[in-house]
Amino acid sequence: MVDSARSHGEEVQKDGWQLRREDLRGTWAMHWQAQQPEGEEARTRREQARRYGLEAAASIEDRSLTLFRREPWTLGGGTGEATFLQVPFLHDMQQLRGQDVVIVGVPLDSGTTCRPGARFGPAAIRRASALSYGYNPERGIDLHAALVMVDVGDIQVIPSHIEKSFDQITSALSYIVGRGAFPVVLGGDHSIGYATLRGVAPHVEGKLGVIHFDRHSDLSERTYDERMHASPFFHATTLPNVPPTNLVQIGIGGWTGSKKGMRLAHERQATVITLDDIDRYGIERVMEYALEVAWKGASAVWLSFDIDVVDPAFAPGTGTPEPGGLQPREVFRMVRLAAREGLQGMELVEVAPPYDVADLTALLAGRIIMEVLGALVAQGKLGRWPKPDGLPQDR
Repeated sequence: MVDSARSHGEEVQKDGWQLRREDLRGTWAMHWQAQQPEGEEARTRREQARRYGLEAAASIEDRSLTLFRREPWTLGGGTGEATFLQVPFLHDMQQLRGQDVVIVGVPLDSGTTCRPGARFGPAAIRRASALSYGYNPERGIDLHAALVMVDVGDIQVIPSHIEKSFDQITSALSYIVGRGAFPVVLGGDHSIGYATLRGVAPHVEGKLGVIHFDRHSDLSERTYDERMHASPFFHATTLPNVPPTNLVQIGIGGWTGSKKGMRLAHERQATVITLDDIDRYGIERVMEYALEVAWKGASAVWLSFDIDVVDPAFAPGTGTPEPGGLQPREVFRMVRLAAREGLQGMELVEVAPPYDVADLTALLAGRIIMEVLGALVAQGKLGRWPKPDGLPQDR
């Protein structure tokens, strides 16, 4: 205890420490305020966040948490401070209806086995995308004119519990797809690939094919006794309408691959296309074959893109870099071809800003998404083709 001061502002001393009475008074006031009931304004704000962010998955015990993050002080980003391509932020998830594209972040890296940091990926991709106007003179497409897009912020994940986070992701993707929108998922590590497909697949009548770009097969059952970023497609291909025979993995190779994963791919009859295959047969033939496999008897196809398929010279900001990957222009051609027949949605994962250089990886991630959306518009699979009205205005 500190001896009482005899006058305002008088210093008191105890065990070599000196305090002023006004300092003590401020400390006591803070303690008193902390014990007071929550104010009406705070209660209203929290209730609005619960209403706008929707009810959390059933496995979440703290029912004050929402499905989509709406409180600015909870973990993650994406509450409207910055949006992808500066599209409008949809605060009230109950108003999700009629939009073409929904951008949603999943700031989860609990499934990372090596270098964490992908939880910051969604925010970095959004910031880097602000450099683009959404118009491509080579394609003659303005994404803002062709598509109705909204950014709904981030899904509220539980960083200490990967399975509860999966439940949140599954419920959120199910809600988005159930409202008829095309989801663009900003990861997060690749463990989310299982949860996203688990949310999307029930909305597809018939089989759902998967085109998966990666340097790693991600077909292990578990890592460190958990379903981590090396295992999404082992579990996704156990879903009733996501058969492994409709899974195409492109870019696999290098010296960080899984021998067990390759064996499982063979046993389950998944299709693995290595970098050597791409060099040998060329991009057009490889993608024609990939589309044939993914769409065989399927009603829809999902695109899962791990940024580490790109050579780390161009994408250093990732958790498990592997030299010898694809170059950006090769990637742009390949994803445009992947979108040729239409897609159910897409995810872009494993952007880890702590290891990035000058935002190169985040910038590339945004461009890949724009290439996919532009290809879907060009093929008449999404949105509407804008009427030509002369040269685009500066924005």
